[in-house]
Amino acid sequence: MTRNTTRPPGRHDQRRPRGPRRPRGPHDWFAERLLAVVSGQRPVHSLLGLTVGPAYDQLVTLATASPAHDPGAGAEPRRERLRPVLRHCGRFHPGPGVIEAFARIATGDRVSAMAFRLEQGPDLRWRCAAVEMAPLP
Repeated sequence: MTRNTTRPPGRHDQRRPRGPRRPRGPHDWFAERLLAVVSGQRPVHSLLGLTVGPAYDQLVTLATASPAHDPGAGAEPRRERLRPVLRHCGRFHPGPGVIEAFARIATGDRVSAMAFRLEQGPDLRWRCAAVEMAPLP
């Protein structure tokens, strides 16, 4: 029996695969890690060696402002919290060894933004030098 379709066997929906995806860069990786820390999914110290300057202190402040780190959260019945999701991450290269990145974050139907700066050190590793964002809803 000859098939006249390009669908894999057993697949019945009409969706097609998306086109070619852009290669992921260090800004994508950092955006995911930063969101995990700020949303309380990972501890702040997981980014300790990946930050320079005041960025670590900024992360500590952002993470403790998150509802996931609210000490009074256990006093009331636990409600299901919406998990923030990284929707898009973009970048700008102001010079060699520097990436200024931004990310759109969706939490339910609310959208917020995060901005951060990555700097490449002499060892060619990327480190976060600054982070800015409003606390997640």
